[in-house]
Amino acid sequence: MTATASALARTPPAPRRDRAVGHLGRWGREPLTLLEEGARLGPVFGLRLWRPAVVGYSPDWNRFVLKDLQTFRSRGSMSGLSPHLAAGVVQADGAEHACRRAELRAAFTRTAVARLRPRIAAAVAARIRTGEFDAVPWSAAVIRDVLSAAFFADRLPAGLLAEFLRPLDLPLPWPFLRRPRLFARMTRAIEAVLPQLPPDTLGAAFAGLSGGAAELRVAISAGYDTTAHTLAWLLHHVADRPDLLAADGRALAINEVLRLYPAGWLGSRRCAQDSTFENLAVRRNSLVLYSPYLTHRDPGLWRDPLRFIPERFDREPVPGWGFLPFAAGPRTCLGSWFARLVLDTVLAVLADAGRLRTAGGDPTRLAGRKPRPGLTLTPTGPADRLPADHRAAGPDLPAGRVRPAGATAADAAARRAAVRRLGCLRDQPAFLVLRPGPDERRAAAGPAAPGGGTLLPGHTDRGDPDLSERAQYAGPAARRPGR
Repeated sequence: MTATASALARTPPAPRRDRAVGHLGRWGREPLTLLEEGARLGPVFGLRLWRPAVVGYSPDWNRFVLKDLQTFRSRGSMSGLSPHLAAGVVQADGAEHACRRAELRAAFTRTAVARLRPRIAAAVAARIRTGEFDAVPWSAAVIRDVLSAAFFADRLPAGLLAEFLRPLDLPLPWPFLRRPRLFARMTRAIEAVLPQLPPDTLGAAFAGLSGGAAELRVAISAGYDTTAHTLAWLLHHVADRPDLLAADGRALAINEVLRLYPAGWLGSRRCAQDSTFENLAVRRNSLVLYSPYLTHRDPGLWRDPLRFIPERFDREPVPGWGFLPFAAGPRTCLGSWFARLVLDTVLAVLADAGRLRTAGGDPTRLAGRKPRPGLTLTPTGPADRLPADHRAAGPDLPAGRVRPAGATAADAAARRAAVRRLGCLRDQPAFLVLRPGPDERRAAAGPAAPGGGTLLPGHTDRGDPDLSERAQYAGPAARRPGR
């Protein structure tokens, strides 16, 4: 871009701001409301945070940012604020990033991760109990167990894994606090087990890498709260919908939950050189943000975008660069196939275990409330609060069962304490109930796809997690970006 073009470019419009702190105060209190207010100004808008930021959500903006790795870099972006993600392939740029992705790619293809389904299913089945349970802490416990089984064959100390991941369950700013001693303990523990891991585990793919222990530490961090919170949303939406627990229904439900509640609700890059987008200035060293939350709820891209309509992924084209649950382009999340496999396997195990029903406090039906934005979009009840002593958390939640039918007041008090220990900070837990009985879904369930997958009709597996979201998830037809 020439200096003349840069000088002529307009500054993006911006929402109302405080003269002293810009948008930083509102960003801390109500980031989703601030993003929605900015979106009403146009598909690209500005924010004044700790540094100037440009935010966009149109398919053309997403393609502009996510395909240009030279101009828009990861290092210096928001992901570096979390110590759990401040290393490895997440922070790498240029040749370093390309090399590390090439080293890990083979282990994370759809075909490769499909071999982990038995391990994942066993970990999930061990957490299944009939009775009433709170979806958020149960999902967190299940995903910890799945990560332990899939990456480490359960050879990493469970208490240490839970302690390491627990900050990701807490609201901001707690996940941003540095914990060097805990991280050092975790790295030493990974280094101790890494040479002993069976070859059919994901952790074995990191054994020969330079800095493999730190890279593996980042991988399990990136896959924990993102998958756990997505699973909690998913459970509430499929409860009372047995058709969504059949093989084809699971794929549709997973896509729709990823659309409504993308764990990566905001992606960020640092602009390495002055640029322009549709005559709007994007200045060097500014934050460049793209928002799957806004993109996925754009009525220009999606019919009735605020409604849960899983059938849309079977009947309607998916907009190119308009469905970004795992980002897109050359930095598409390496763990996307693994995350989908985990979600699908949990639903399959639940389908065999009994009938899933809502039992109160459903976060998907709280009119007028938004998800709680933190590192991910978290299901939330009417009020959020920090526990009196979040540091006194126990290492784990008792397996699966939180409150069986007929529980006493003491049982209920113990349940609330368990919820608080896990950092699921809601005054109204969101209950589901799993009841044993004949599974009326089995007759409707068709055979599983080869390898246990549940891709939508028309999808193919090219063995490459770098495929764009359009290639991975679009149906037979796809809308043109920026229609």
